[in-house]
Amino acid sequence: MLFPDYRPRRLRQNKDFRRMIRETVLSADDLILPLFAINGKNVKNAIPSMPGHYQLSLDNLVKTAKDAYNLNIPAVMLFGIPDKKDSLGTEAYAKNGIVQRAARELKNKIPDLVVITDVCLCQYTDHGHCGVVEGNIIENDASLDLLARTALSHAKAGADMVAPSDMMDGRVTEIRNVLDENSLSHVPIMSYAAKYCSAYYGPFREAAHSAPQFGDRRTYQMDPANALEAIREVSMDVEEGADIIMVKPALPYLDVICRVRQEIDLPVAAYNVSGEYAMIKAAEKMGWIDGKKVMMETLTGIKRAGADMILTYFALEAAKDLLKKGE
Repeated sequence: MLFPDYRPRRLRQNKDFRRMIRETVLSADDLILPLFAINGKNVKNAIPSMPGHYQLSLDNLVKTAKDAYNLNIPAVMLFGIPDKKDSLGTEAYAKNGIVQRAARELKNKIPDLVVITDVCLCQYTDHGHCGVVEGNIIENDASLDLLARTALSHAKAGADMVAPSDMMDGRVTEIRNVLDENSLSHVPIMSYAAKYCSAYYGPFREAAHSAPQFGDRRTYQMDPANALEAIREVSMDVEEGADIIMVKPALPYLDVICRVRQEIDLPVAAYNVSGEYAMIKAAEKMGWIDGKKVMMETLTGIKRAGADMILTYFALEAAKDLLKKGE
């Protein structure tokens, strides 16, 4: 098709034409709101690098989750900040740990909200790594039982879905088996299947107090240069029983999201991570960009790449904007 026979601008000339031919439509149904739970009452600790986000005690956590639910956001992702840490991250799988209590409270107060829990050890270990440490080695197989115990404790507390983010080999199988053995076969697993060792996680580590105390996470999170490896990782998690697979971060890995969407027939999630959020907020504050427009363009781009759902710190803001537009 060539000009003058084909004139693409014909269908761009007014907003109604543009709506009618729009290929990618973002809605609140696509969004998942991450939340940080902390002990105490009436606690709302601002996270400086993530404007508009807070460490929340359970009373304030419920209020924020209700705001999300009232904006038609279907789900939240829970991260916990414990009072104490140790080498084995025992608070991660404690019956009355912060995430377990948060899950129970949310399901009690907002039963129809989908509660997803992050399953990892880094927020709970005194060394800040996502598994058991021996010397300077993060031991894969020794970590699997602790991760499975964490997922089981979350599911018993009422979590609708568990999301292992540790990137230990074999953890999906271990979690699936322990859930099934405890009559929790109905609980799905959202696997952080292709999680890269990224510099974009900095603000999150401030929020969750989860920075490693030595070394880095390159021996278990993926090399940012690799895309074929992501397909292998995702395929392995699918074979092990994952119900949803996730690519994290989103923006630097849109090509990976697209490839995963083309090759895998399970739902695909993408995590629009803290550093991506912080950069947009910082540029908006400086007056360099229109923050709302960049936010919506970013989220639409992630969905266009193939994500069925997007974990994003923009969830509340985006849902409000979508509600105004009636989309």
